[in-house]
Amino acid sequence: MPSPETPQLAIERVVPAPVPPQARQHRVRVRDGVRLATDVYLPDGGAAPPRPTVLIRLPYDKNSRYVFTDEIAARLTARGYAVAVQDVRGKFRSEGATLPFVHESADGYDTIEWITRQSWSNGRVGMFGDSYYGFTQWAAVAAEHPALRAVVPRVTAADFNAVLRRGGRELPPPPWREGVAYFAHHWVGRDTYEYRADPAARPAIAPYEQAFRQIGDRSAWFTLLAPHRIDLCTQFGRHPFDARPVPVLHCVGWYDNIVRAHLADYLELAARPEWNAVQYLWAGAVDHENYPLALAPIAPGDDHAQDAGALRRMLDGYLGPALDFLDVFLAGSRKADELPKVTWELGHAGWRTADSWPPPGTRRLTLHLAAADRAAGPLPGGALTAEPPGPGEERHAAWAHDPDAPVPSLVDNSFAYLHTHPDLAPLAGRPDVLAFTGEVLERPLDLAGPVEAELDVDGEAPVFDVFAKLADLAPDGTARLIVRGQVQATAGGTVHLDLAHTGYRVRAGHRLLLLVTASDFPLFLPATGTGDNPWTATGARPAVQHLRTGGAHPSRLTLTVLPASAR
Repeated sequence: MPSPETPQLAIERVVPAPVPPQARQHRVRVRDGVRLATDVYLPDGGAAPPRPTVLIRLPYDKNSRYVFTDEIAARLTARGYAVAVQDVRGKFRSEGATLPFVHESADGYDTIEWITRQSWSNGRVGMFGDSYYGFTQWAAVAAEHPALRAVVPRVTAADFNAVLRRGGRELPPPPWREGVAYFAHHWVGRDTYEYRADPAARPAIAPYEQAFRQIGDRSAWFTLLAPHRIDLCTQFGRHPFDARPVPVLHCVGWYDNIVRAHLADYLELAARPEWNAVQYLWAGAVDHENYPLALAPIAPGDDHAQDAGALRRMLDGYLGPALDFLDVFLAGSRKADELPKVTWELGHAGWRTADSWPPPGTRRLTLHLAAADRAAGPLPGGALTAEPPGPGEERHAAWAHDPDAPVPSLVDNSFAYLHTHPDLAPLAGRPDVLAFTGEVLERPLDLAGPVEAELDVDGEAPVFDVFAKLADLAPDGTARLIVRGQVQATAGGTVHLDLAHTGYRVRAGHRLLLLVTASDFPLFLPATGTGDNPWTATGARPAVQHLRTGGAHPSRLTLTVLPASAR
């Protein structure tokens, strides 16, 4: 723990921004007497007849520039909707204990009930929002208020255990430092606290504990997750998927760091006939913060977090699909057959529609890792081949994992990955990174669906991590991420990595590049090499890991691709 001489952290406390003049703030009293601060925006200043309402429930200050709900409300009210935007319990202007997840189902139900009793409401409610305020929509679905007619969850998950606990099949992911740290910044009392916790500190938990001491409060959820690894108790009562089916527009981003969990939600519901009839998917080449591949890396004039013009341009694509969907299922002003079931972006090749996901006609393409003995060298390293290596072509690669010199993530914030969209090629020059490169493509290769890797690996340490990143290696030698996945293992053998879904065109003249590493820092805590919990460990030691290819030890990459005729 920090000594008395440890310098104080520079902590910025983010307090509520002013309520905009076009909104009227109400205090919505829920069943236990807690009052939730709720802004109401009305079309035509409230003179219009009762309208359907779009509800947004979020923990990030309903009036902050970060969530731009005033801009969202302006577009929704222009379309004829009333809008209610609420700070969730325990955050910013709302009363109650600051504890994520636990009360969202009941609070969502009670807020919808309050809306239906207002003179400006026609008794029909829809919901909209990203990330945590996508989760609040699923919590409301679980509560089954009859007025809830449609939801638009964006870049989110119905169960956050899927975000923090699933790596590949039965294996968990390595400790996601960035994801757990979220609770140490956003769920410490009503306000948000911005500070930099030294990612190289040991124990890793120490700078967060220091921040809590300086703030005079702590995050209960951070305490549960670090150093522990438990399932989050989301307190639904019933799981939303077991509730009455509600029309859903799933909005996912191929570069979202939780796309894996969101696509799992969509695919599970699409497999249930009673839900599938009202399931819709919008999937774009964007990240969690809505930065698009088409503009990556993001120039200052295209940064919607900073530039008002960029925000207006971003909102067209951000809100357009939701408005069309709500017009059908909330307002009833359009017909359902006007909406495609799936609208998806093929990165570098534009938008497509389909009846299902993955699109009909896709096939599985397996590429085999070969020449592992060359993988730790400079590019091209080992090979990705259509034909599996023969019995006499078994190869082995060994590389050291040093917890004190881990492989860099190249981004500090994976929520905004495309903001910088870094070149991954320099990583291949490190001795602790294995690289496998495919042949130069003579024609485009279109990826449309899940990507998986099966790697025959082992490690000397009791616990070891395996990270895989599939990249697009351009003719100029730069490599940009397509998909990624990671698992934590305790025994050798074949590990399965779910690299998530994508829609992406690998253009002619380009090559596929698979990078395999044992760390990804600072996004993930490096394995200690001792088996000790990396949140609390005070020491670490290097360990060697192994990867085998060919013969009795096949390692392979499996892609989902469109047929050439569909390109």
